[in-house]
Amino acid sequence: MSTNAPNPVPGDEESTSNFPFVGWLRDVAPYIHSFREKTFVIAFAGELVKEIGLENLIEDIAMLHAMGMRIVLVHGIRPQIEEQLKLRKIKSKFGTSALNTYRITDAAALECVKEAAGELRLDIEAAFSRGLPNTPMAGSRISVISGNFITAMPVGVVDGVDYVHTGLVRKVDSTSITLSLDSNKIVLLSPLGFSPTGQAFNLAYEDVAASTAAALKADKLIFLSPYSGLRDVDGELITELSLPQLQDYMTEHKDIESGLKGLINISGKAVRSGVSRVHFLPCNQDGALLEELFTHDGIGMMLASSDIENLREANQDDVGGILQLTMPLEEEGILAARGQDVIERDIQRFSVIEHDRVLFGCAALFPFPNGVGELACLAVDADVQGSGDGERLLKRIEMRAKQENIKKLFVLTTRTEHWFLKRGFKRATVDDLPEERKQIYNWDRKSMVLTKDL
Repeated sequence: MSTNAPNPVPGDEESTSNFPFVGWLRDVAPYIHSFREKTFVIAFAGELVKEIGLENLIEDIAMLHAMGMRIVLVHGIRPQIEEQLKLRKIKSKFGTSALNTYRITDAAALECVKEAAGELRLDIEAAFSRGLPNTPMAGSRISVISGNFITAMPVGVVDGVDYVHTGLVRKVDSTSITLSLDSNKIVLLSPLGFSPTGQAFNLAYEDVAASTAAALKADKLIFLSPYSGLRDVDGELITELSLPQLQDYMTEHKDIESGLKGLINISGKAVRSGVSRVHFLPCNQDGALLEELFTHDGIGMMLASSDIENLREANQDDVGGILQLTMPLEEEGILAARGQDVIERDIQRFSVIEHDRVLFGCAALFPFPNGVGELACLAVDADVQGSGDGERLLKRIEMRAKQENIKKLFVLTTRTEHWFLKRGFKRATVDDLPEERKQIYNWDRKSMVLTKDL
């Protein structure tokens, strides 16, 4: 991912002012390519409407749709239900089971649920219909489709408490939702479901979102809720977790807030059912969705079935990503120039580090006779330098070298001598290079030679 942009034309004020935008657009391009045609289930709590309003979120989702992402949008309505109950002077009633806290939805409360869901759904559809000039929605033609996609069943009587019209998701009509997505529609789901007998049930929006994501085998399930994620022992937000790590965390921490615990549990089930990633974002922060999707560090917590960061050997599909990493460094003279054909030829010599399917670093190992190998093309994206990716790539190359019975590594560098010296390399000369490498040494570059015994 390159942050380098062409130099602005002297005297061209517009080019100068647009320079940050050009760099930003180039930075996010790999994410756009990666996410195109992917299915995202985006669920937001009703609190979001109270905290920051619908307008900006709908504009952000419309932009994702315009980029080619397949969107299912699920909304919550808990604060809106409370408003309707207060208007009708009806007291809220809840019951707590071993797994969760549910609203007791009697006939009167169900009418409030219908009123809240219908009002908010209409507000969302209206927001998608806006197309005023000079706004982010200008020129947009977005069709939103809702329907009886969710079959529900009653919670029933638990610990002697009858939850009446409170339900659970029984089945998701994934075929109809997929057909709608194939027709370039945004699918909008309210937290209501219907039984085969025609009864309506009040559902948890988290249950609707997770069940839908599982049925669609969605690439991402994204929650914008009052809970942004789990915290470590220092109180810092944990940004990434695999399922095994989550299980360890839940075993060690018994005092997790019930609402967050329920959200985590249902998300874990979604991942085990085939959802690739679950993201937890704060619902009170404008732009959280875009920041999470289009920046390396994101803003919330991400849950996946296995480690999200992947250090592996390269394949032909990585050639383009490697070029994006190396070309800016070649232009600056930090790396020796290698064309696409050279990288394609030597791709099996490369190792790469990727984060959520985007390459952020690469390095290559080239063997020479007598147990000597060259570490070459070590490059890390500028946005993540200092995060340890370069160290991890170096260790990977050293591991590969040992597997190939290489006893000594050497590297040629023009500007990063001290980085290698700190990691056990020692200064050497051109005369210390293998004869084959000495013959192609570029005397114009005058690269420093460093070696390390393994």
